Amino acid sequence: MASRKSNRKLRVGFVGTGGIAALQIKRFNSRKDVEVVALADIDPANLERSLGNCPEAAGYTDYRKMLRSETLDAVSVCTPNRLHVGPTIDAFKAGCHVLCEKPLAMTVAEGRRMARAAKAAGKSLVVGFQYRLDPRTQYLKGAYDDGVFGEVLYGRIQALRRRGIPNWGVFGQKALSGGGPLIDIGVHALEMAHYTMGSPAPISASADMFTYLGNRKSSTRSQWQGWDHKTYDVEDLAVGRIRFSNGAVLHIECCYAAHIAERNLMNFQLMGTKGGATWEPTVIHTDEHGHMVDKAPAWLASTEFVDVFNAKIDAFVEHTLRGALTAAPVEHGLMVQAMLNGLYDSAAKGGKEVRIGPTTAR
Repeated sequence: MASRKSNRKLRVGFVGTGGIAALQIKRFNSRKDVEVVALADIDPANLERSLGNCPEAAGYTDYRKMLRSETLDAVSVCTPNRLHVGPTIDAFKAGCHVLCEKPLAMTVAEGRRMARAAKAAGKSLVVGFQYRLDPRTQYLKGAYDDGVFGEVLYGRIQALRRRGIPNWGVFGQKALSGGGPLIDIGVHALEMAHYTMGSPAPISASADMFTYLGNRKSSTRSQWQGWDHKTYDVEDLAVGRIRFSNGAVLHIECCYAAHIAERNLMNFQLMGTKGGATWEPTVIHTDEHGHMVDKAPAWLASTEFVDVFNAKIDAFVEHTLRGALTAAPVEHGLMVQAMLNGLYDSAAKGGKEVRIGPTTAR
């Protein structure tokens, strides 16, 4: 769909006003074509803090009342993962587009319900996958589209922290988050690698997961001291393997806490029949004129997290307000959800490979 001009402002409401919402609100507020008109959060302290950045917005402790009381074009769902499905479906029933922070849901079944609600309402469900908008990812995806890699056979993704367990939110509580570093930070590396290799359909997954640091008190200095080890029941380290319908294989390594050299690392590599690539540093590896060559872009736009995050917000506005193509369609969110669920299911079964079923919205 071609982008079209509009002088109308996009009226946005929020469900959940924690840390990730604060970043979104700041970007939405910076745009002249957006008005943040309402915020909802069950935590009055979070709500009051966010209203300080939106003095003209209405505040609600019940998002359903917000949806009934306000005329909104779009809703951003920034709740814990377990609470994505309800507000999203209710927002569609209220006639709104939805930006849902990653991951899409807790299960593929929930994701399908969300996708069906979007279709029934004739509205868009956009998943918060900002790293596919990173200039490094866009460069490599363009190379894939041009056939530079040939047939992608293998990929390796890493999202690693030496000691980076969040000490805020519910990241350590599986009932609310669905898991630990795999579903929190690994999802970013997973989705951008999967996107770059053409978004093939996943068919099976296997994984092993280990908890050995986060569930006990530690005096070791770390990025964020004092996480709640008593309620921590997610993995510290996840390693897994995903197979795709086109024969490709993807390996994943992800951790909040591990005895490794790197303090923080996010990266992926692809290997294909004609060429391969590394995301960071951004290099294409191929053969030319009888020689092996490494090709790197001379310049890339900003790859800072805030800039990539802002690009996600901008893309959502351009899509919902002016009809630009969505950067992260729900179909991709369903495939990523299926891969995450498959990896967790396998780990729960002692690492046994599990089948991943169809990932369509039907």
